[in-house]
This record gives sequence, C-alpha cells and structure tokens, in this order.
Amino acid sequence: MKIVVLGADGYLGWPLSLRLMARGHDVVGVDNFATRKAVKEVGSDSAIPILSMPDRIKAAKEIHGFKMKFHEGDVTKYELLHKVLKEEKPDAVVHFAEQRSAPYSMIDVKHAAYTLSNNIVGSVNLIYAIMAVDPNIASVKMGTMGEFGTPNFDIPESAFVDVEINGRKDRITTPKFAGSWYHWTKVHDTNNLLFANKVWGITATDIMQGPVYGTRTKEITDERLHTRFDFDQAWGTVVNRFCVESVLGMPLTAYGKGGQIRGYLSLEDSVTALSLLIENPPKKGEYRVANQFVELLSVNNIASLVQKTAKGLGINVEISHVDNPRVEADTHYYNPEIKVLPSLGFHPSLKMADILGQVIGDLMRYKSRMEKFKGSIMPQTRWRDHPSADTS
Repeated sequence: MKIVVLGADGYLGWPLSLRLMARGHDVVGVDNFATRKAVKEVGSDSAIPILSMPDRIKAAKEIHGFKMKFHEGDVTKYELLHKVLKEEKPDAVVHFAEQRSAPYSMIDVKHAAYTLSNNIVGSVNLIYAIMAVDPNIASVKMGTMGEFGTPNFDIPESAFVDVEINGRKDRITTPKFAGSWYHWTKVHDTNNLLFANKVWGITATDIMQGPVYGTRTKEITDERLHTRFDFDQAWGTVVNRFCVESVLGMPLTAYGKGGQIRGYLSLEDSVTALSLLIENPPKKGEYRVANQFVELLSVNNIASLVQKTAKGLGINVEISHVDNPRVEADTHYYNPEIKVLPSLGFHPSLKMADILGQVIGDLMRYKSRMEKFKGSIMPQTRWRDHPSADTS
C-alpha cells in the first residue's frame, strides 16, 4: 500500500511511519512541525532529543533501509493536501496532523480558537481533497476515547445507538460529551466524517484511542530513530509525566483523588493496532469506529505502578495528590467496548507494568536535560479560568 501520514513528525506519526515501512508499505509524510514549536512555547521540550525530519529519514534509510518521502506543509491549506494526494495517489491517508493537547487548548481564547480552527479545518480539507482526487482513498482519522467523556453507560464501538425518547424510538449518533476544546474538535471531526460518509460515501476509520505511553517500538533500535517524549503539564500524558517525575525525584502528581479511569496502551501496541486498521480498511463507502486501548487503569493505579517500578530501580518517590486543574469527575463508571481490533487479530503484547522499567531507564540517560524543564511539569492551565484575549 501507499500511505500518506499527516503529522509524521509526531509522537505517534513517526513510529507509525517506521512500522508501516517495516511492513513493506510506501510511506509519504506530511508535517509543519507545529508541535515542536508549541512545546517550546510552554517552556518545555521533548525529554528525549529527536533529530530533524531530514536527519530522521536519513537515519531510517541507513539503519533499516527504509525510504520515506516527505512534504513540509500545513493541512489547513487545502491546496497543499490536494497537491500531495494528486501527486502521491495513496491508498490511504492517516490523519494525525492536529493540535493534540487538551491543556494547550484551554489556555485562553487564542489557543482555543487555534485548536478549533486547525483541527476542524484540516479534517474538512482532507475530506474534500479525497473526494476531489480519488473517493476510493481510505481515511484513517485519529480520534480519542475522550470524545465520550465518562458516561454512566457502556461505551459502544458504534457510530449509532438505538434510543427511545418520550415513547418514540430512533437511531442517533452515540452520545458524546468531551472534556476540553481539543476533545470537542475530535467530536466535530467525527460528526463531519459521518456527514461526508452519508452524503458522499467516504470510506473512513475513526479510531477512538486511549492515552499512549512509552519510548520505543521494535523499529526504534537506535537513538537517531527516537520519537518525541513530552512530559510538561500541557503536552505530557499522565504516564509520561509520572515517569519523568520519578527520574527527577519529584512526587508523582496525581490530579484530584486519582480515581479517573481511562483505557491505556503502549506505543508498541498502538502502532501495531494502527497498522492492522490501515491494512484492513472497511468496505468501500463504510464508516467504521474502532476503540483502541489495552487496559483500564486509574490515575492511582498508574502512580502505584510507577512508584513500584522506580523503587526496583533504586528510586524512592512519593505520590502527591494536587488540585485537579480540569473539570472532571474524580470517580466514575467506565466500560468501553472493544471488538474491531480483536476481530482483525490484534493481540496486545504489553501491559504497563511490563515496560515502565524500560521507559524510566531510557529517561535516566537524559536526566540533566529534563532538569532544565522541570518547572513546566506542575499544572498551569486551569479549566475554570477564562482569561480574555489581549487586544491591546
């Protein structure tokens, strides 16, 4: 297959590109390096240093013999997407080119507006580019389990559910209630894809993925192939943040009571699952939802696992509960369905306890680098704050 990966410079985009090339596919990357700039904006950087894209591509060829083509560009520019699809004629397009941080989207009106515009416009541009160039191109969009929030019902792996309201039955889109401007853009993307599927029959896979953690995949065998690893309060996921805090000897900062449950999976399992979904597209004209996670864990569960792993490495860390900057329930029901990936042969190879030692070990090599940015770890963006834009 020939596959275009939008957001190929990202935490998931780069290792997925490596995996797809390892599986014999032709990969074309697209990125405008916005994440690199935005992480520096909040006073942080990747814990693990990463190369420039030209050097990454060169390293991939030298180490694995992979050949990757790359276009630098912004997916909010329709002309760029149309040009890439027309020139490359891919079988599938993987859409990772969105602003992916919930806290970043909540900083102020400028960051909220940027997130909404960047994510929604980019996705709509992709839909129109596919329909203009070749409607047979399969769209693979990265969504998030966060679209659903934490409903008091089992989260189905379906775009629609049957309901009865005031005695009348109907079929409606699966209820969603996102928890940040970022998560709402993913809901809007889903709705836009559903509409494009209804009107034009676009073929799409909508991946509802849980938080991903880890530093390596099978292809990341050399430090020149490392993917980014964010740990600050805006860009770092809870697992990555805890691992860095343990290396720095800081308390593990669990937000609120720590009872928040989500579905997690390792970077290795993520690229494996994504590859299966890309290689096994839905039928032509079908819209498919795939929930993607391996195990359900609470923040307290994760903190305990990191604390135990760190202790085994001679690092003693405490767990500290801090005020939750988000507006979310501390304890809640959470039971998402997962059937699509197992039906494609997905068998998770790793649980969190299996690789935390490797993650912390990789990070220890860059302790002095992380020390420079430790001030960016504690929460700075709070959901209930609503600072006005500076119009002066």
